[in-house]
Amino acid sequence: MATNYLNDLNDSQRQAVLHTEGPALVIAGAGAGKTRVLTYRIAHLLNNKVPAGKILSLTFTNKAAREMKERISRIVSPEIARYLWMGTFHSIFAKILRMEGDKLGYRSNFTIYDSSDSKSLIRSIIKELNLDDNIYKPGVIASRISSAKNNLITASMYAADSSLHEYDKASRMPLLADVYKTYAARCFKANSMDFDDLLLNTNILFRDFPATLAEYQERFGYILVDEYQDTNYSQYLIVKKLAASHHNLCVVGDDAQSIYSFRGARIENILEFKNDYSDYQLYKLEQNYRSTQTIVNAANTIIANNEGQIKKNVFSMNEPGEKIQVFQAMTDSEEGFNIASDIFDKRFSLRLNWSDFAVLYRTNAQSRIFEETLRRKNIPYRIYGGLSFYDRKEIKDVLAYFRMVINPEDEEALKRSINYPKRGIGDTTIEKIFELSSSLNTSAWSVLSEAGKYSDHFNAGTVKKLLLYRDVINNFSINSDTTDAFTKAREIALGSGIMKELKDGKSPEEVSRYENMEELLNAIKVFTEAADTNGEPNILEAYMANVALLTDQDTDNKEDRNKVTLMTMHSAKGLEFKHVYIAGMEDTLFPSPMSSGSAKELEEERRLFYVAVTRAEKQATLSYALNRYKWGNLERCSPSRFLKEIDQKFLHYPQTGGKPFNAPGNSHAKPTPLSEEPLKYVKDDRFKKLSKAVAGSSSAFTGTDASLFAEGDMVQHERFGKGVIISIEGEPPNTTASVKFDTDGTRKLLLRFAKLKKL
Repeated sequence: MATNYLNDLNDSQRQAVLHTEGPALVIAGAGAGKTRVLTYRIAHLLNNKVPAGKILSLTFTNKAAREMKERISRIVSPEIARYLWMGTFHSIFAKILRMEGDKLGYRSNFTIYDSSDSKSLIRSIIKELNLDDNIYKPGVIASRISSAKNNLITASMYAADSSLHEYDKASRMPLLADVYKTYAARCFKANSMDFDDLLLNTNILFRDFPATLAEYQERFGYILVDEYQDTNYSQYLIVKKLAASHHNLCVVGDDAQSIYSFRGARIENILEFKNDYSDYQLYKLEQNYRSTQTIVNAANTIIANNEGQIKKNVFSMNEPGEKIQVFQAMTDSEEGFNIASDIFDKRFSLRLNWSDFAVLYRTNAQSRIFEETLRRKNIPYRIYGGLSFYDRKEIKDVLAYFRMVINPEDEEALKRSINYPKRGIGDTTIEKIFELSSSLNTSAWSVLSEAGKYSDHFNAGTVKKLLLYRDVINNFSINSDTTDAFTKAREIALGSGIMKELKDGKSPEEVSRYENMEELLNAIKVFTEAADTNGEPNILEAYMANVALLTDQDTDNKEDRNKVTLMTMHSAKGLEFKHVYIAGMEDTLFPSPMSSGSAKELEEERRLFYVAVTRAEKQATLSYALNRYKWGNLERCSPSRFLKEIDQKFLHYPQTGGKPFNAPGNSHAKPTPLSEEPLKYVKDDRFKKLSKAVAGSSSAFTGTDASLFAEGDMVQHERFGKGVIISIEGEPPNTTASVKFDTDGTRKLLLRFAKLKKL
């Protein structure tokens, strides 16, 4: 066992590692080596004869847990490290619930619903309750239920709370409690939990079964929590309960990087740690190993404007580095061009990789401009946090079969797999199955499995098709608890007909889907081999338990690595790049207009800016446009107030020779383009109308609110006349409607530009 690991730490890190007994709060500035402290603290506990099974380490990504365990294995040995309880909150407590869930009425093979499963179920419930889905929007309801669960409000508690009922009435959703109650009941009947249930049910388990809580308090003699500032109330309470008997709790985080309140994260958890554990020890990791001195000092001037924080003096011993660049553009298109040009020039002049660059923005909608400008320069890019590999249709289709083999009560998996590939089972039949299951208070699978008993609901041909599907699932289930995951997955992919259907496709999209299926089987093969090597379960159920809890960082595609990264600032947390561009530094975008009315929310926006700047190792660039298209209208923009909060000595303005745009003697200077003339890439008429559009008028085009329309609506268009909406596709702001007009045929309209009037 290695004993010289402490030599790798600075004094502050070493003190935090050596303090193993009692509560400890480690405040780690950006790039200060918090992961190293957690890793070495665990190694130090193991080196001092603490059994690995008594250490619980909670992270926010499986990737972080995996990398920490690999480092620990190199210090102590893989044989010891393998027994650590290390993983995300959700993966650790899912594991506990698989062992203890029977106390709450769940079987150990319960399915974990992802967000799309939850929304699909909610959408079905809204339809069954005859509610208007333009008012009861599945995404909004899913978010409301999630918030309730994270605050430990069950469906019955929600229904009994008059203040919540009043809030729902004011939101025009007085029956939301009924939707929540039905949703919870349907999940339970399907032997399924969503992500939030994993935490809610762990809290209920520990509340209602004190002997079980005492068992896990005894088991986990040492608890470590990463990114503590990102914990929500439910997570906070679980940790507090587990540490109640011994207080051997070490939490690591940075209040200055608390940016997830919209997910329920409570900065109070880290700020008030001292109130929960009065005998705590505070350690501050203040040396930034990632960024240049200029970036660190500039970031300090940003966060200094926040009142609610634990004060620290973050510093860097790296080179001073370049000043932070500030770009100004006339329009959002020119902003995209400026950044793409700068990336292109730096990549070749400094001999860097494309992966050394990242463009960060406040909203996902901003990515379009950068996608277009990067394509024009043939710069490869990837959108981080976009459609995950496991969210692609063909992958979810075969995973639905896997889920049915493991848990045939899974309603959402049944809906997805029952008629794919097509076997002649239509929507009407599926609706009848669920109506029967509801009226008989049994599962859809039970109804389907005995379809012959319901001849008054299903004709002989339909019964035959339903029983054929039942037999397919039952045959796949044979030996599924002993056959390795890869062998069983390949059997299902082939036997279901999915592989044949995908292989027969000739279009590039269909070929890509087939390749994705091959990649899935490759991933399952790797899982199986790793499980065999580590002596862990290698069956399909173990694989699905793992895959259900993967995050974006866990599914990083190796083929995407040498590309410029486009992502929101929130997605950038925990990552680092040599050169970072922060776009849209305008008061109408960042800080978000929704935060302007609250000092607390404005402070979170400032923390988000701090996080964005500190992702940069060598240079950060801030960019804004003076005019930006919004809903088809070109609007004037003002530079973000955050730009004014950075000490000017850390900023450089390359377009004006280094001076600020509004500096004395420079107030009328027009910034020069950073490279060749960008306007040739954009239609000229867009810029000819610039001055008129900027001036604006009371009749300025405002576009159409996509949420006001639904399929079947009668509408009026000023040019095409009357029509009916046939279908609606896509998410705002790119929602389109196919409208069949009385005199002009069917046209596909982008709703934000359509000027439709509902009749």
